[in-house]
Order: sequence, then structure tokens, then C-alpha cells
Amino acid sequence: MAQTVVEGIEGVQGLVGQHMGYSEWVTVTQEQVDQFAEATGDHQWIHVDPERAKKESPFGGPIAHGYLTLSLVPSLLPQIVDMQGFRMGVNYGTEKVRFPSPVPVGARVRAGATLAAATPFDGGIQVAIDVTIEIEGGTKPAMVATVVYRRYL
Repeated sequence: MAQTVVEGIEGVQGLVGQHMGYSEWVTVTQEQVDQFAEATGDHQWIHVDPERAKKESPFGGPIAHGYLTLSLVPSLLPQIVDMQGFRMGVNYGTEKVRFPSPVPVGARVRAGATLAAATPFDGGIQVAIDVTIEIEGGTKPAMVATVVYRRYL
């Protein structure tokens, strides 16, 4: 269940500037990394060759793709916020994506989210959410991005 639940356009607008909470911790597995490599065609050895990554990479083992980390947002964000009173929502885009720290395979990550903006349009509202993916025990975030969604009445 989401930590923050809001109703309609006015409820969403009332959250602007507020931190909405955190998702549960999830473990990034080698199987996920391999499946992501298959889906995207990105088979770089730092992701998919654990033995070579242990020997040759500066990270001491395989790491998740940055875009795999970003792709966790749609599964983690509903644990944080539930915007009710809309018939549907769509992903409208992503802004300012950065990957300050690699995610080692086997690490646990979670998302934190702050509502950055809520802009009404005819038939709904566009929301910009600042999302940070943290690594458990890490000193720097794995990912920071502003994700943009549209919610339709």
C-alpha cells in the first residue's frame, strides 16, 4: 500500500514540494541484469560476466545497467504514492537522469520521491516527481531523476 494517498487534482497540487515517502527495499539480481541485457541488447561484460567483472572492473563485480535502475521506478513509485480520482495515467517522460553510483548485483535498493510540480491541463494534471534510488548502506544515490506522468480525469 502506498505511503501517500491523494485524491484528484487539488489533492495532487497540495503535495507539491513534499517528500512522499520511500518504497520497500528490493534486491537487484544477476538474473534481472541478464534479462535486461537480453531485452535491450546491452551485453557489456561489466553487467553480464560476473567472473570477468570480479577480475577486471573497478567495481569488484557485476553491476546493474543504469537504465535497469531507472526501469525500477514504475514498480517502486506505486509503493510511495497513490493518486486517486483519475481514470488513467501515462508515463510522459523523464528529465535530468543521473547515475552517481553503480548498483552492484546483489545490492538492495529503494526509491524515495518528492513531488516537484503539478501542472493542470485540459482533462487532467501533469506531475513531475523527483525520484532518488538509494543503495542500502551506500553513501551516494544510485540514480536521481525527474519522472513526468500525466493523470487523466
